[in-house]
Amino acid sequence: MNAPMMRLAESLALPQPYLLFLGDTTERGYAKTALGLADWAADRCVGEYWVDGCTVTTGLARMSPAEARAAGAQSLVIGVANQGGLIGPTWIAALIEAMEAGLDIVSGLHVRLASIPALAEAACRTGQRLIDVRTPPANIPIGTGRKRSGKRLLTVGTDCALGKKYTALALHRGFVARGIDSDFRATGQTGIMIAGGGVPMDAVISDFEAGAAEMLSPDAAPDHWDLIEGQGSIFNPAYAAVSLGLLHGSQPDTFVVCHDPSRKVILGMESFALPSIEEVIDLTVRLGSRTNPAIRCTGVSLNTSSMGAEEADAYMASESARLGLPVADPIRGGARFDALVDSCLS
Repeated sequence: MNAPMMRLAESLALPQPYLLFLGDTTERGYAKTALGLADWAADRCVGEYWVDGCTVTTGLARMSPAEARAAGAQSLVIGVANQGGLIGPTWIAALIEAMEAGLDIVSGLHVRLASIPALAEAACRTGQRLIDVRTPPANIPIGTGRKRSGKRLLTVGTDCALGKKYTALALHRGFVARGIDSDFRATGQTGIMIAGGGVPMDAVISDFEAGAAEMLSPDAAPDHWDLIEGQGSIFNPAYAAVSLGLLHGSQPDTFVVCHDPSRKVILGMESFALPSIEEVIDLTVRLGSRTNPAIRCTGVSLNTSSMGAEEADAYMASESARLGLPVADPIRGGARFDALVDSCLS
């Protein structure tokens, strides 16, 4: 691991294991932090906790904070990534209960935990810590556009919360299985909690987005790959800025488009239709070529969780034939995903 990434990783020593808090979430896309940790760091999670109104589950055992503490939990992680990154007023009592049970509170939301008076008071009274993960490192430089050594892959999407992190993690696992020297580079709160380091790109001032991406993936050995977790979508009216800064700064040699075929409109912005995969490929190449003229798409990653196995396989086959690219679901894996990995390395 290179020095810049080590500094980022060493700055994040979270109290583990976790109790995952789902709040009163009803949309799985907004519970991506809890779901991501349950899927990729299950050995660090003891259970889940939620308040009235929640309809989403990670599948882990439901525990009260006291039960989780007795089971060894050291912190409660707010597993929600909602629009605006806000703490719901109905969550406050539950978070205080967790501190009174002896758990620190870990949050990846935009709002700072200590800015909420009731939580700040409870932290002082109980001696528990309020830990904000969505804090970018100090002294981020502006982007230079300088070509860096090493190889890079970026996951991009037709929308938010549809598989960019899962795809980057799965591809990294596939690269490692093939003996390829590679690192997963986290750019969001969940990925940072999984990897132990990274840069929360959507908390970086826009002038420094590209510089933060350059800092996250610096010069490396010629055969080294960085698998960079994408953020947002360049077609999203709210979040395109972070997506573009990450694209320019990461200078990807290759990119994989992530898409959920069951989604027709942008999450949380239903008046905007989802762009097609072809539109994302075209615009990513046109914009990404500004800092890497050789950028190319090497495949498509689909979230087929709404489909049965046979339907998903048939759909991936038809999309692959239509697009002329490998198409796979990283969760289903198999020969289609192996072909995607091979394409990324070709």
